[in-house]
Amino acid sequence: MTVTSEQRFGEFVVVRVHDGQEHVAELVLDRPKAMNAVSTEMARSLGAACAALAADPGVRVTVLTSSHERAFCVGADLKERNSFTDAELMRQRPTARAAYTGVLDLPMPTVAAVHGFALGGGFELALSCDLIVADRTAVVGLPEVSVGVIPGGGGTQLLPRRIGAARAAELVFTARRVEAAEARELGLVDELVEAGQDRTQALALAGRIAANSPVGLRAAKRALRLGHGLDLRAGLEVEDAAWRSVAFSGDRAEGVAAFNEKRRPNWPGE
Repeated sequence: MTVTSEQRFGEFVVVRVHDGQEHVAELVLDRPKAMNAVSTEMARSLGAACAALAADPGVRVTVLTSSHERAFCVGADLKERNSFTDAELMRQRPTARAAYTGVLDLPMPTVAAVHGFALGGGFELALSCDLIVADRTAVVGLPEVSVGVIPGGGGTQLLPRRIGAARAAELVFTARRVEAAEARELGLVDELVEAGQDRTQALALAGRIAANSPVGLRAAKRALRLGHGLDLRAGLEVEDAAWRSVAFSGDRAEGVAAFNEKRRPNWPGE
């Protein structure tokens, strides 16, 4: 796959766009020597990369990937954390949170491509995406209570929303690691593919998504996110507000025209 553009954010995060997939951005965790453990510097770079992606109207889908062959991300950099004073840990917290919420708050659909270890904060980064494609080498989990903390990158909130409160509690309380087949069975990941195919399949899925209206995609994501957990009537009001935001858009006019003219839409993105 030919890279047409690449931008590096600090030493450990890269954003790429590939030839033929101009509307799909690949957000690459690129700290292979530490299995993508999230240090302060990496967290800061991830937040900056997400801010740039969020501001780019040309990006219709973002795929979160890893440059390490055996790991997606092993979570927080505990070696760095071990050197912190209490005051330094507190000062780092907003930077760490900004990295996870940066992924969570991306306005376009997001897909995580997971292989190998996705543990603690690494799995929370995947959970922050809308969809997770994992290969058969994937091992996921939230082991934070085994080192005296709790999932602090969204795990206690995102996991029960994905698989239910009781199953989430069991995984968090036991700190156990879950291998790929069980992860798919429990709903921890959405698609299970052969070893080494997670990135390829995630990018292919992103391409199928990106063929649709960028205005419609962002509004649909907003409705899904904001409506989740509300009672039905409140959720329908969220949906109606999202519908109104797209009903008179250029994308809607182009979509209807293309359908009637039996051609592929040329989305204006507004």
